[in-house]
Amino acid sequence: MNQHHGDHDHVHHGSEISPVEARVRALESLLTEKGYLDPAALDALVELYETEVGPHLGARVVARAWVDPAFRTRLLTEATPAIAELGIGGRGGEHMVVVENTPEMHNLVVCTLCSCYPWPVLGLPPVWYKAPPYRARAVIDPRGVLAEFGVTLPETTRITVWDSTAETRYMVLPMRPAGTEGFSEEALAALVTRDSMIGTGLPRALPVEPAEMPV
Repeated sequence: MNQHHGDHDHVHHGSEISPVEARVRALESLLTEKGYLDPAALDALVELYETEVGPHLGARVVARAWVDPAFRTRLLTEATPAIAELGIGGRGGEHMVVVENTPEMHNLVVCTLCSCYPWPVLGLPPVWYKAPPYRARAVIDPRGVLAEFGVTLPETTRITVWDSTAETRYMVLPMRPAGTEGFSEEALAALVTRDSMIGTGLPRALPVEPAEMPV
């Protein structure tokens, strides 16, 4: 288990594409011409990850762990089979490890070598996750990176950074928001954000009810 003690997106206008996009398109055309790539199959794969596989699946896992202590124990002990109990799994999720946030410990996930990411539970990785600034700074200045994402933790909360690899992908089990006692799994899942399962964010907080005015 490998453990270690916002970025600038390029905006393209009109028909302009980046050099990387141009190389990808050229490679795709070449593979298609030689019969190595079926465009229909590629389109189906992209649609799968854009419409069916995504953070909503990871949110289901988190919500189940919040309401089912036995499942939570299995998830933190053997994540891959526990996640499979919900019918979730596949390439990029063969060896999952789930780490739990507590008041004393906050977990942050990164891939320092490339962009290894738990696709079956979180879908497509965000651009910033793959960018060199995040991959480098998450390890050397995790508290500063979290602050840039709007997450300010108490100084007493330790931060552990987990380095995902091709063999092992990590997901964070965030803390359940206060005031959600009695919530259904579906309602709880709606509070879980993608970033909270990477560690760069927190679950959605419940709206604060305005105090009643005296009559």
